Amino acid sequence: MQEKTDEELVYDFLRGDENALKILIQKYLNPVFRFVRRMVADALAAEDLTQEVFVRTWKNLKKFDRKKKFKTWIFSIAKNAAIDYLRIKKAIPLSAFEDSEGENSIVNTLADDEILPDEIAIRADAARQLSAALERLAPKYRLVLSLHYQEELTFLEMSEVLREPLNTVKSRLRRALIQLKKVFEQTNR
Repeated sequence: MQEKTDEELVYDFLRGDENALKILIQKYLNPVFRFVRRMVADALAAEDLTQEVFVRTWKNLKKFDRKKKFKTWIFSIAKNAAIDYLRIKKAIPLSAFEDSEGENSIVNTLADDEILPDEIAIRADAARQLSAALERLAPKYRLVLSLHYQEELTFLEMSEVLREPLNTVKSRLRRALIQLKKVFEQTNR
């Protein structure tokens, strides 16, 4: 049996299949949490916001346009929830990768038991440099980098999530990479 698309699962849920919503939540819980976590740089707030995203999703499923992709719709809800939170908090996250314990998710994902300690140190230093460089970028640039490289959204999906023209998203990602390169060059002088 072929797996159902997200849009088919939404349709099934609206017709009374509670399990369809459970499948969607299981599929998107971690990606939505990671996305919101990077935007707000606070693990506890990200947990609350992730829950809020799924509540909003559940409440608005009847309004979902099945001609569009569910993935971009739920990431749009997540983006809006995070922006609402940041407006209320009136703070811009300083670190997109460190949690409240100071753990760096990039460093943790780079750790590999088979590599030598000097390679671990080099990679950890690179991760710290990347994290510091990302902190210096405007939030709109961090957002497109996160959507494209971490959540692996296509340009079209990013356009839908951000509600911006496709060419705007492409040029913003290009500018984000240019800005990131400049930050690295300034740091290495």
